[in-house]
Amino acid sequence: MRRVYLDNAATTAPDPEVIEAMLPFYKYYYGNSSSLHTFGREAGVALEESREKVSACLNAEKKEIIFTSGGTESDNIALLGIALKRKKFIKEHPKGPHIITTPFEHPAVFNTAKYLQTLGFKVKYLPVDQYGFVDVNQIQESISAGTFLCSIIYGHNEIGTIEPIEEIGKITREMGVAFHTDAVQAFGKVPIDVRRENIDLLSLSGHKIYGPKGVGALYVRKGMKIGPIVHGGGHERGFRSGTENVPGIVGLAKASEIATTRMKQETRHLLNLRDKLIKGISNNIKESFLNGHPVKRLPNNAHFRFTAVEGESLLLLLDNMGIAASTGSACSSKKLEPSHALRAIGIDPAEAHGSLRFTLGRMNTEEEVDYLLEVLPDIVSKLRNMSPLWGNKK
Repeated sequence: MRRVYLDNAATTAPDPEVIEAMLPFYKYYYGNSSSLHTFGREAGVALEESREKVSACLNAEKKEIIFTSGGTESDNIALLGIALKRKKFIKEHPKGPHIITTPFEHPAVFNTAKYLQTLGFKVKYLPVDQYGFVDVNQIQESISAGTFLCSIIYGHNEIGTIEPIEEIGKITREMGVAFHTDAVQAFGKVPIDVRRENIDLLSLSGHKIYGPKGVGALYVRKGMKIGPIVHGGGHERGFRSGTENVPGIVGLAKASEIATTRMKQETRHLLNLRDKLIKGISNNIKESFLNGHPVKRLPNNAHFRFTAVEGESLLLLLDNMGIAASTGSACSSKKLEPSHALRAIGIDPAEAHGSLRFTLGRMNTEEEVDYLLEVLPDIVSKLRNMSPLWGNKK
């Protein structure tokens, strides 16, 4: 049976060049990078070379890159690390808000913000519009004397909308508020310049860019005061204790390098496939609706909702045809409740359950998109014929 992988936002297949770059650090250069002997120094050199490569992809300084286990840990270090350094704000500014974010964020940010509320921090959740855009004017109006952090996702993990990051960064920098962005889905797909965009903290992950799982990074602008959330031997300049995953970090650096150098070429490829997929679904399946902005979205993301269709059933029938897609964020796709992000953009829970995310990758082809467009209409029709909701509409 044909196998078509259209769930690249959940994870990507490691690039062969990434695997090749990692292998020597399993076979030969396996020393602990903190050790002083030759084995350790070899690993240490690779660690710092990798830090240089990742920083170059962001226009950051080498020392501003902290290696982590992935995007979720990076988000947690950013939010918890900066908040716990500012405990005094709870007493000094009891009326807040102290943190500004949205109900549209990835669970790693959204749930961390909710946890901070249990510690006494106040959080202002700004609404987003039907496309998922936050109003930059509302951000400016919401900043008070006690506000020390604004966290807004770069490119949305479910519906693909790209936020006005540079505008937000300009406001937060002028008003003295730290700005964090979860760029896990955007990194390697769109150009990111932390200097030009006035970003103070940025999260990224290896397995979203054809690198290994279990490794990521956090950009921390020089001079930012954040504390550790994991305590130990003081690795990664004290931000993240624990022996560094050198093979994984080498893989992340190689994946970052490849994604950055090939970005223009791959963006053209992804946009061609994405736009063909969006046009094909929109023209051939009635009452199918694209979620997210039609233009200002990640080049590989096509997120649809289908009236009177259960997303989980659609996903399983597509899987029977060899096509892998997703009902939403891979971090929460096994949960039955509708996505909090789709609720945030005003989608009714019943309609949210009928949503499906197709995310393309560098190895996808036009023939694979054609195959999806060939089988999807019949699957949707089959499910609708069994749905009382569709029967009431006919």
